Amino acid sequence: MAMKEVINAGSVTQKAMSLMDEFKQFAFKGNVIDLAVGVIIGGAFGKIVDSLVKQIIMPLISLLLPGQQGYLDWKIVVGAKEIPYGLFLGEVFNFLVIALALFFFVVKFLGWVMRVKKEEATAPAPLSKDQELLTEIRDLLKKQNG
Repeated sequence: MAMKEVINAGSVTQKAMSLMDEFKQFAFKGNVIDLAVGVIIGGAFGKIVDSLVKQIIMPLISLLLPGQQGYLDWKIVVGAKEIPYGLFLGEVFNFLVIALALFFFVVKFLGWVMRVKKEEATAPAPLSKDQELLTEIRDLLKKQNG
């Protein structure tokens, strides 16, 4: 009976090591590392966009609309309760501005960059001197036989 317990303990250890090996293969695949880098860059980009919205776009918009402090006063009073909808509208507006900035940067600008790169990649390479000469010979032979 004791021998059977030793065998089971060994198989449990082997299964645990196998599970650990599978986890290592999963965790250190290129896709997982790429995803981690993408999340970190996305977080940093989010801070840049947030700063753009708070320090540049919102002050310009505050010339027409009230700033965040102005939204504090926007509330509905129902009986003795206040419903401060102003901050909610401010956050919705911030979201729309951020979404618009991302749309222009990701969809439009990066789409344009990718399209230009694709056009450069598909453009035929200029003919070498040998190729030009062979093309001229071919054309002359076609003209004589045609």
